[in-house]
Amino acid sequence: MNKERAEQVTLTLMRVVAGLLFMMHGAAILFGWFGGMPGDAKVQLMSQQGIGGILEFFGGILVMLGLATRVAAFILSGMMAVAYFQFHQPMGIIPIQNHGEPAMLFCFLFLYLAARGAGVFSLDAVIAKSRSGHGMPTGRPAVQS
Repeated sequence: MNKERAEQVTLTLMRVVAGLLFMMHGAAILFGWFGGMPGDAKVQLMSQQGIGGILEFFGGILVMLGLATRVAAFILSGMMAVAYFQFHQPMGIIPIQNHGEPAMLFCFLFLYLAARGAGVFSLDAVIAKSRSGHGMPTGRPAVQS
């Protein structure tokens, strides 16, 4: 496998895993999946936590599929920055002390995806290719008329 191919595969794996983890966290908040909320707490949909769950669930799906990745990742990056400064930073300046490492890591991971894009193995790439007039190959020879 050449270097460029390895980079694209690694980017895809990082994007899919990050999106999946985020989607699962949102699903726990919204639907009680994967163990749900601590104490089986119910979340008001129009609360800060409910809106966060919506962003995590649907944003995670978008990132995982590589669809509207730059926009979704930018929004999720901002959401994680807010989460860090609102919930973690008041408990201490250093992330290891305030348990904000996951929020900080997701913030910068999503910021990277917002800048980099989803890569070639994504729905964004399929859409871009079809818009450029170079549709996806079908494996059949073109019919001449």
